Amino acid sequence: MKAIGLVEVKSVAKGIKVTDEMLKSAGVFLIQSGSVCPGKFVTIVGGSLSSIQASVDRAASVAEDSLIDKFVIGRLGEKVFEAMCGTANVKERKALGVVETFTAASAILAADAAVKAANVSLIEVRVARGMGGKCFVTMTGEVSDVKAAVEAGARIAAKDGVLIGTEVIANPHPELWEAIL
Repeated sequence: MKAIGLVEVKSVAKGIKVTDEMLKSAGVFLIQSGSVCPGKFVTIVGGSLSSIQASVDRAASVAEDSLIDKFVIGRLGEKVFEAMCGTANVKERKALGVVETFTAASAILAADAAVKAANVSLIEVRVARGMGGKCFVTMTGEVSDVKAAVEAGARIAAKDGVLIGTEVIANPHPELWEAIL
């Protein structure tokens, strides 16, 4: 699966309605749907690019003023989906990069930009669960690659005003790696 769409709303009730409308409006399949802190609702769907676009457009219309963010990605970067699901397999522990955002959409877009900008391995894309609505992306690779990837991801979030912060740690302590992985 290469194409995904996401809708993030500020109401759980509206989020459930939006999800139902997304699934009824086009030939898409549900990847993830549920409430996230602080009472927001995120739905991610997959399918053909045109179906996803129709589904996200319908969702934005139904969401009205509850809409926080949305996106459609036609060519999702390799390994982004695994990092979103927490199933990424990181073999090497090199430099560590972090991009922290305020919205789920911006975190996924930042992860996609990061893997397309440099040779990094995504560790995790954490989407607002248990973090007061914040999201983050972690990655590893050579220091120069991690710096380039973090900068690319940060640019995406910054242009929408949802970047919280970034960090690049050249040589993380082994105990930090144990906590992250």
